[in-house]
Amino acid sequence: MPASNLSARKRNERISAYVFIVPAVALLIAFLVVPMVYTVYYSVFRYQVMRPDNITFVGLKNYLELFQDSDFWQSLRNTLYFTVVVVPTQTVLALALALLVSKRFRGVSVFRTMYFSPQLTSMVVISVLWIVLYNSNPNTGLINSLLVNLGMQPVNFLTNPKTAMNAIIFMSAWQGAGYQMMIFLAGLQGIPGEQYEAASIDGASRVQQFLYVTLPNLRGTIKYVIMITMIQAMKLFTQPYVMTQGGPENKTRTMVYYIYTQGFQKGNFGYACSVAAVFFVIVVTMSLIMQRITAED
Repeated sequence: MPASNLSARKRNERISAYVFIVPAVALLIAFLVVPMVYTVYYSVFRYQVMRPDNITFVGLKNYLELFQDSDFWQSLRNTLYFTVVVVPTQTVLALALALLVSKRFRGVSVFRTMYFSPQLTSMVVISVLWIVLYNSNPNTGLINSLLVNLGMQPVNFLTNPKTAMNAIIFMSAWQGAGYQMMIFLAGLQGIPGEQYEAASIDGASRVQQFLYVTLPNLRGTIKYVIMITMIQAMKLFTQPYVMTQGGPENKTRTMVYYIYTQGFQKGNFGYACSVAAVFFVIVVTMSLIMQRITAED
């Protein structure tokens, strides 16, 4: 092939690549980069949403104020607690479900659909459903009805400061495990069957096959699942917004909920932007730390 034709072909391929890339880059800039820039910009202003004509430059005052704000630290603690508990819980649950439905038996597709279906349902609908399940009245709350029938006392799941966040963690792990299950299932199906056959011939038990064949082959998948689950957990908002409104005693108010409260309920838009900027740095830092921890040796 002549050099001129080859160069023309490469030029056409490059143009085609740019045609496909430009819309994605434009959307990324419009909906990610530009909002981030405006967030940092407004974070140094005292900007009241109800009075958009009154914008006062305050420099780093918003940042100094948030570090002295007990509500900020409470929201951060709640978010970190949720993340630290829900990530391993959801990961282990998803892996267990994937192992359960990875076997070939009649009706396995039905179970896969059942386990994945909560992921396809709106989180608002899921939250309302679990409000009913967590109802403290044994006559209307399914879980408390079961506890009473077992001779136990009903539990105020969503109104007790000691149980509210744990109740949201349990519901969130149940709802989100289906997505991670499908990722683990893809990883399990990529493991060569010859490795299990060789381990079986060597006399390895099911537990030993899981420890020395399954887990090593799923190392990359586990790291990916932990990373995406952590990022999703840090963005917790819908569940406390619908189920507890950040209560009781602010025990379920997360960082995103706190930003929403300051920006859209109280109208402190500049202060909310400063909280969002700090929270972005925290999430990026945690992601980098997690990436370093899970990096290949």
